[in-house]
Amino acid sequence: MMDGDSQFDFATSGRILFGWGILNRLPECVLHLGLGRRVFVVCGRNAARAKPVLDLLEQNGFASHVFQIAEEPSIELIQQGMLEAREGSDWVLGMGGGSALDAAKAIAMMAPQAGEVLDYLEVIGSGKPFEKKGLPVVAIPTTAGTGSEVTRNAVLSSAHHRAKVSMRHSSMLPALSIVDPSLTLSCPPAVTVSTGLDALTQLIEPFLSCKANPMTDGFCRQGIPVAVRSIQKVFQEPQNKQARTDMAYASLLGGLALANAGLGAVHGIAGPFGGMFPNAPHGAVCAALLPAALEVNNHVLKERYRGHLCQLRLRELVGMLTGNQDATFEDALAWTHQMVHLLNIPCLGSYGCSKGDLPLLIEKSMQASSMKGNPVPLLREEIADIIQRAL
Repeated sequence: MMDGDSQFDFATSGRILFGWGILNRLPECVLHLGLGRRVFVVCGRNAARAKPVLDLLEQNGFASHVFQIAEEPSIELIQQGMLEAREGSDWVLGMGGGSALDAAKAIAMMAPQAGEVLDYLEVIGSGKPFEKKGLPVVAIPTTAGTGSEVTRNAVLSSAHHRAKVSMRHSSMLPALSIVDPSLTLSCPPAVTVSTGLDALTQLIEPFLSCKANPMTDGFCRQGIPVAVRSIQKVFQEPQNKQARTDMAYASLLGGLALANAGLGAVHGIAGPFGGMFPNAPHGAVCAALLPAALEVNNHVLKERYRGHLCQLRLRELVGMLTGNQDATFEDALAWTHQMVHLLNIPCLGSYGCSKGDLPLLIEKSMQASSMKGNPVPLLREEIADIIQRAL
């Protein structure tokens, strides 16, 4: 609800196209935007998945330079892509999962800049301000989970620092985002599940966030029930058109929400965890942390923040997760545990994390930008409790 003193800031992609088969409108939209004919295409390890886009571009007179990434984007990978893009690209197209889209946004941002990637990164770099706008970006997700097609940041890893850091700038928001659910049909089952639970988490955390606003609330209230009704079905029936459409839509809504309301403890821990254990899929880590983060936040609200607005939001969330307005928090928590079990989400310990890693992981989590969106501040021991429950 808005009151007379309410203010909020909302930003997203310049244009969003959503629908089954809507990829075919790519050439006309790009021509309308006047982006130019030389395109730098960033895709995942399976270049065959990008063939429909490459064919569309070639048929309409565009010259493509393909840059493949086989893993989450590292500083070194962005440095390489940046140098190649500088050789003559008018705009950047990212097609794939969150890694490909993040890489595309970071390469587009860095291509016009002087210097190297580390010059512009905070915490592990020099933190210089960007001197120029990035190249225009077109984002085409092939997974339903990250929402990266409508966010203004890219997550980069540094093996040397055992860390993941974000590059942020308003011009990293894609000029055009095309969300075609049919592109997710070839997504492997494990990726479908982990990204799907990440999509749900990215609707739950902005809804509970201390930075939530009426617009993001609307996205979350619509997206959470959509994800709930289809997340198990898309795993059991991977060719189900309605389930694929639901999850792509939920992912888009989550991206719109998180970009403008922030996240919370799940992503506050998952980001540093991914830096320390780079083989751990981000979506699966978020899924493993979700029940524990909900439980600890609920406990903290009852013990230290009675009457906090988030208690009302948690009650509303319970109804959205269970489909029953009379359900209890314990019912909703049981539902999240059941989803994690049914969808075969590994515990954090399966990636090599042990209690000896906790002090460093807790320290990094406390400093993570996502943690600032948590509905209430968490103490060190409460963050430790979340991690230990997910081990």
